[in-house]
Amino acid sequence: MIQTLTLTDFRNHTFTRVRTDGALAVVLTGPNGGGKTSLLEALSLLSGNGGLRGATPAEIARMDGGAAHPPQSKDCVGTPAAGWAVMAELSNDSEISITWTAAENKKKARINNDAVSLSKLIDALRMVWLTPREDRVFIDAASERRAFFDRLVSGFTPHHAGHVFRLAKLLSERGFALKSGAGDQWLAPIEHQIADIAIRVARARDDFVDRINGLLRPVNYVLSVNGMVEDAVASGTDPAALAREYAEYLARNRALVADKMSIDGPHRADFSMFDSALNRPVAQTSTGQQKAALLRLVIAHAKLLRENFGGPTLVLLDEVAAHLDANARKTLFTELADAGAQVWMTGLDAAAFSDVADAKFIHCENGEICNN
Repeated sequence: MIQTLTLTDFRNHTFTRVRTDGALAVVLTGPNGGGKTSLLEALSLLSGNGGLRGATPAEIARMDGGAAHPPQSKDCVGTPAAGWAVMAELSNDSEISITWTAAENKKKARINNDAVSLSKLIDALRMVWLTPREDRVFIDAASERRAFFDRLVSGFTPHHAGHVFRLAKLLSERGFALKSGAGDQWLAPIEHQIADIAIRVARARDDFVDRINGLLRPVNYVLSVNGMVEDAVASGTDPAALAREYAEYLARNRALVADKMSIDGPHRADFSMFDSALNRPVAQTSTGQQKAALLRLVIAHAKLLRENFGGPTLVLLDEVAAHLDANARKTLFTELADAGAQVWMTGLDAAAFSDVADAKFIHCENGEICNN
């Protein structure tokens, strides 16, 4: 677990060091804009991807080059720092870090002071997070759901994110080829590559759903993924045969509709959750019930990571108490304590976390830690 987290020129933090004292629950409180979510964002970047805000490295750099507080005047926006750094010391005596400089414009990762690729960070620390942006995921567009659930799948199957990206790129290339009037000699190789990646994406999704449902069913939830290729994979169709069939499907459907491709596949799949206790889809439940379902999913994901990979696991929950009543919060904190992960939570009021057992409370204001 995280023993010490250090931020340098990160968002509104000039230099911040958080010591957890080995606590499995870390509660970050303070006013809006105080820098609580920035601490979670810094942790999320240690997963090797874009982080919970999906910001560019330049957007993360502290404005005003490290002054104590950023300028408030709209006519004085300040200048960004030359770079930023995030470093974490873990309870297993290892150390991981990620840095960025404007001069090189490239994020660099280290494990125990050895340079590694960003993708290797997941070997040292696995994590899952939830922010207020995901509170509406069950009623948002299918594309938003796919992005959220594919992130969960990627936490379990690291190559999945690359496969999803590759699929999108190949589909874009096929669309360009179709608009350019390309023939079979150009299109067929692209379609065979699309079919191969599509099966990999669908198999990873189906495998994740099968595994996570083993942990969700005991708490009365079921996760589903529905899609043309995903359904075929779940039916047990041989992957090689399925890839050939999907490539043939693509070859038969090369017509453009309103200058756009009209094909089905993993890029059109959708995820859903069902609440067995209420006997209805989670999308049809209240805002608080949807939040509770999401949190159960995150807890199950953390358990799945621990069971299959061991090692340090983090759960990052931004404004977690929103939409939850007192009983729901108490239940949540009890279940989080059983997840076997270190949980970092943010909130405005420390009183909302009174039921968290053995928590380390840290107050964050103006990019500074006031009680650590």
